[in-house]
Amino acid sequence: MSAVGQPSWGTWHARRQHTAPRWMLTPATLGLALVCVVPGLYTLALAFTKSTLGQPLTAWAGSRNFETLVQTSDFAFTLLRTVLYAVPACLFQLVLGLAIALLLQALRQGRWAYSLILLPLMTPPVLVGVAWKLLLAPAGGLLNGTLLRLGWVNEPVSLLGSSTWALPAVMLTDSWQWLPFVVVLCVAALQALPSDVYEAAALDGASPRRIFIKITLPLLAPALVGIFLLRVVMSLKTFDLVYILTAGGPGRATTLASYEVWKSGLQNFDIGQAAAQTLVFCLLVAWVTWPILRTLTWVERRTG
Repeated sequence: MSAVGQPSWGTWHARRQHTAPRWMLTPATLGLALVCVVPGLYTLALAFTKSTLGQPLTAWAGSRNFETLVQTSDFAFTLLRTVLYAVPACLFQLVLGLAIALLLQALRQGRWAYSLILLPLMTPPVLVGVAWKLLLAPAGGLLNGTLLRLGWVNEPVSLLGSSTWALPAVMLTDSWQWLPFVVVLCVAALQALPSDVYEAAALDGASPRRIFIKITLPLLAPALVGIFLLRVVMSLKTFDLVYILTAGGPGRATTLASYEVWKSGLQNFDIGQAAAQTLVFCLLVAWVTWPILRTLTWVERRTG
């Protein structure tokens, strides 16, 4: 303190340095409020009102939109179908992506392979859906033509028209599109591993299998859980492939949550119902991702 009771220059400068980072976060906070909080509050208002595409917020509806979701079991089964679609597909992509990343690391001179692997990721989703719809077509499709020539089937098989195989076909298409994304992240995680640990294990005479189980997997665990979390969030909101490949059919066999919200809002023009479905869907995403986040925290604590 100075003689007149005012803070010294050093104290004032220290306070300014302490509060400066908070002020620097202001633009990001305002941007987050604009793109998240405001639309979220508007969606909440739509969910509790009678709203159409042309006339939103026309009358207070209370919990009527949510009661409709509870009374009809279709949306509940849609949510369950969405989880059964996203989690297995992402697990498959994670396992196969890690295997391909390990193969690329072993090749060392296979840089050319990255260009081929990244092609599906650089392809627009609409084109991916059209290409796979033609590939799986019962008349003239590459898959059916190959199966018929090999004699494995006696007549064309309509995978996208089968209530049993339509959803796995969409999962296969999604895996083809996003597998390169998983591979790139796995390659980056492998390159970040410390080399001295592997050198010590090689000097001790550890086998490649033991090195992978005891060293590589534990060190990769946080990255793998993070990749899985990212892909699950992305897969839960899948819309474009369903829209192009099956339009939610046959019946409701491939109707996922995002497609159901689109139908309610832009086909039936019931924006209030679509908003209620969106809020329930957000709760589902939180419910699915919460244990993954807890697992990620536990793994980071164990490996840290």
